[in-house]
Amino acid sequence: MPKRIDYYDDPSAPAANSMVPSVNVVVENEASEILMIRRSDNGNWAVPGGAIDLGESMSQAGVRETFEETGIECEITGIVGIFTDPKHIILYTSNGEARQEFSILLTGRWVGGRPTPSSESTEVHWVGASKLADLTMDRSMRRRLDHYLTRPSSPYFD
Repeated sequence: MPKRIDYYDDPSAPAANSMVPSVNVVVENEASEILMIRRSDNGNWAVPGGAIDLGESMSQAGVRETFEETGIECEITGIVGIFTDPKHIILYTSNGEARQEFSILLTGRWVGGRPTPSSESTEVHWVGASKLADLTMDRSMRRRLDHYLTRPSSPYFD
């Protein structure tokens, strides 16, 4: 199975050969729990997200990716920040793409559906903020969630 390998400030990381704008969405339900997936390509926990397709806005991509990966329908409610750290390289073993991070972190509100795994997620759960620290996730995802949880007054940019 193709894998995703995340490198951070690692001299053994491959040189980046692409940059693809993508979105991640922190979706909350009525109980203020956060929608989390266990990624099928690396086993780590993450919020749903993926590449923005040509002809689609970042909000449309966020709604589409959330539904595809989780079965949850959401509406986009805001932005946490934009994460573009060139030290974070993502290697996709299926095609040798070594992508520099470019992720827009959005917020969303649950409007329907139920957690359902997909080809991109082996598990989908609503998780209370106090339980996020117990989940294994990549450093970059943990950083994004930390920014979300601190609820800054303006978006984060790097």
